Amino acid sequence: MARSANIQPRFAFFGTPDRAVMALNVMKHAGMTPALIITQPDRPQGRRLALTPPPAKIWAEANGIPVLQPDDLSDAAFKKALADGNFDFFIVVAYGKIIRQEILEIPRFGCINLHASLLPRLRGASPIETAILTDERPAGVTTILMDRFMDHGPILMQAEVPTPRWPLPADELAKLLVEKGGELLVRSIEGLASGTLKSVEQDHGRATIAKKITKEDGLMDLSADPYKNFLKWNAYKTWPKSYIFIGPEKTRVTITDAAFENGSFAIKKVIPEGRKEMTWEEFWRGANS
Repeated sequence: MARSANIQPRFAFFGTPDRAVMALNVMKHAGMTPALIITQPDRPQGRRLALTPPPAKIWAEANGIPVLQPDDLSDAAFKKALADGNFDFFIVVAYGKIIRQEILEIPRFGCINLHASLLPRLRGASPIETAILTDERPAGVTTILMDRFMDHGPILMQAEVPTPRWPLPADELAKLLVEKGGELLVRSIEGLASGTLKSVEQDHGRATIAKKITKEDGLMDLSADPYKNFLKWNAYKTWPKSYIFIGPEKTRVTITDAAFENGSFAIKKVIPEGRKEMTWEEFWRGANS
């Protein structure tokens, strides 16, 4: 992707998980790298609860970019660092914290957020998973100028994103959306910096909400609509994963592979609690022997 040599915006990037790193890679390939990355603090992970840096921090360190990890965005030293940074833009991709209005007002041209839906549809924490759950097509991405309300600001750019099949697992759909979204971020930055891009107010009457996902959402009812179960399995394949409880002892069984075949939700592979992955047939024979 070519970009104008005379536009050299200075921006800070707010992001945390792998999806944020995908956007960073697309922007870097286009010749745009942030001067600063703001991400979540290191968190305990795994069985041993080892303190683990978020993916965006790992990317920043690999690319020689300073990192800030504020636990509290109202911290005076953090706000001063942003104010002193002479930033044209803040870019926000899957950061995971609410950004206060006083911070949104710091950069010269404003804050651009990449959202993985065709806004105003699917505002909120889980647009990718909810698009799959609700069978909402076409998939797409939007860049907006952020305001103090969630995913509410005026639209800069939007694009539908074709998929090779439907439904896709959430991680596969995220890759397609964020790759296209990274391109939109570059074009949005260039357009705002050059004065050639104008924002358009969202049609707030069409807004829908994508709620935050919890671990409990992964519980499946195998007597429910088979296609809806297949959508749910795809939406939650990476996290929180789909699971069922089997037998009088309520053994938790995680579904790791499934298909929609002949109008039925067909379980292919599972991981019973405390055991290794096996085929559904192997597990079912053992459970009924």
